Amino acid sequence: MVLDLPTPCLIVDRDVLDRNLRAMAQAAAGRGIALRPHAKTHKCVEIARRQLEFGAAGLTVATVSEAETFAAAGFDDLFIAYPVWPAPQRAARLRELASRVRLRIGVDSAESAQALATAVPGLEVLVEVDSGHHRSGVAPGAAGALAAAADNAGLTVRGVFTFPGHAYGPDQQRSAAEQESAALAEAAAGLDAEVRSGGSTPTAALTGPGVLTEMRPGVYVFGDAQQLEMGTCGWDDVALTVLSTVVSRTGNRFVLDAGSKVLGADRQAWATGFGRLVEHPDARIVALSEHHATVALPDGVPLPRLGDVLRVVPNHVCTTVNLADELVVTAAGAEVDRWRIAARNANT
Repeated sequence: MVLDLPTPCLIVDRDVLDRNLRAMAQAAAGRGIALRPHAKTHKCVEIARRQLEFGAAGLTVATVSEAETFAAAGFDDLFIAYPVWPAPQRAARLRELASRVRLRIGVDSAESAQALATAVPGLEVLVEVDSGHHRSGVAPGAAGALAAAADNAGLTVRGVFTFPGHAYGPDQQRSAAEQESAALAEAAAGLDAEVRSGGSTPTAALTGPGVLTEMRPGVYVFGDAQQLEMGTCGWDDVALTVLSTVVSRTGNRFVLDAGSKVLGADRQAWATGFGRLVEHPDARIVALSEHHATVALPDGVPLPRLGDVLRVVPNHVCTTVNLADELVVTAAGAEVDRWRIAARNANT
């Protein structure tokens, strides 16, 4: 690939992207499960449109401002998979959103249910249950009581949801998927659950028909170094890389011009580095500064030359995207488009 672009910059291979979108949509459809992908990964209107064209039922978002961004672009079926607390200023925004799109929100306490009902009477909600990640969500056995409290407060309870985030680790996917199904089944038994929503990129291949009616993977659109190391995707599935230039070298190490302000600093305890390189699969990014990525090569492997441009696969692509303004879209190694990251920094 030869692209005359200032580095660092984010490039997306459109053909790989579309293959990933198509494969996930077909997998969900083949199991009779609705696909509601999480847009916090790409934050990009053009990619969201492609997801719906391939068969997604709607979008998942993480924040009210992400929902506002996609609503302004014409998306009218949005789920904020978060226990939103409707402070006065946010309550007004929720009312405005609910007046023009089909909006659902997560709820995991009777207090927040009452506050949401006061802010937006009749708002559709899904009860969040904890399936083992131990972040937000009630115990599965408590979902029925919370659903009743939400209903009594004046909300419209459509079902339950969870996030099997503990699948993000080596050999954790199967057990997390099993715990997810068990938690949703137990929770749904306590209420009339039209929607039983779960799923993640690491567990997507293990999500079968039965308990879940909806799945919400996000990272599958691009892939990243975490997914590579977990075996969730292969090198041929990586659609987004960071174009970066070699600026220094010594011994068996060299430095790229993409640091933590471009790649993000996420690194799971089990990860072997801060990212991977397409041109040097055995290399590891062993240290990050704000504008430096230090790369170690195995002994005896020749170093790239100063000025060489390489492609970095970031550890956690969601944070990488949120640090950039645009995606440079390529096909057959040539630039074909630029897509704005419309929901960048949409964190409120």
